[in-house]
Amino acid sequence: MTEKIHAPVIAWFDIHARDLPWRRPEAGAWGVMVSEFMLQQTPVNRVLPVYEQWLARWPRPADLAKEAPGEAVRAWGRLGYPRRALRLHGAAVAITERHGGDVPTEHAQLLALPGIGEYTAAAVASFAYGQRHPVLDTNVRRVLARAVTGVQYPPNATTAAERRLARELLPEDEGTAARWAAASMELGALVCTAKNEGCGRCPIAARCAWRQAGKPEHQGPPRRGQTYAGTDRQVRGKLLAVLREAHTPVPQARLDRVWHEPVQRARALDGLVTDGLVEPLPGGLYRLPLA
Repeated sequence: MTEKIHAPVIAWFDIHARDLPWRRPEAGAWGVMVSEFMLQQTPVNRVLPVYEQWLARWPRPADLAKEAPGEAVRAWGRLGYPRRALRLHGAAVAITERHGGDVPTEHAQLLALPGIGEYTAAAVASFAYGQRHPVLDTNVRRVLARAVTGVQYPPNATTAAERRLARELLPEDEGTAARWAAASMELGALVCTAKNEGCGRCPIAARCAWRQAGKPEHQGPPRRGQTYAGTDRQVRGKLLAVLREAHTPVPQARLDRVWHEPVQRARALDGLVTDGLVEPLPGGLYRLPLA
């Protein structure tokens, strides 16, 4: 099965891969790392303009490390999940201090950086350095669930069985393994999508276990939706928007105007402070963090 799906998926990728800036040679390992932080739970079309601005301003980790963490939060804009900006800033500081400003090549060194988990370490090692690692994002997990396991959707959280399957499916050759990682991810993003799978365009449709089984409906736990309106996430976003646009500390009264419900607003602001995204100052003032 493994050899039968590698070649057609990679051949499809050679023709249909999107021309994305982090896939170009000039992006380097830092560009790949920035893209991986930004693309978590965020679509490509929203990431592209922020990514371009980020790399123009901070072309190397050391350039970002010199800045206050609040500047990373400011530049993150409306990408959402802004703790990623703080984590990326922390990683840049560590790269500068521990590795002379160059993104490390070893998987273990990547994993030791603050804010870097198993997925991001594997993705950077694979996409930036062409190494052989299983790269399991949502798109890849969905492709493997359908093509190999024969179910419509993977579990809500990555399982040991999925990791084992991904390792077993890795081509032995490093370069081929890295290409497979990128190709299977692109297949899930463009063809084997969550809602409208394009089996007529899929290079492995004839070998897909889920399709051969008649596309049985999902039998697992309900899939998590991503609601936003009225949530604490929305309130946090509104509070951060005010602070991003201000270059001097903001009084509490100005923040109070962004959301009508005081208890939820206070909870959201407290959460931002706890997460290190907002710094409280004497006199009821707030700003993005300086350290």
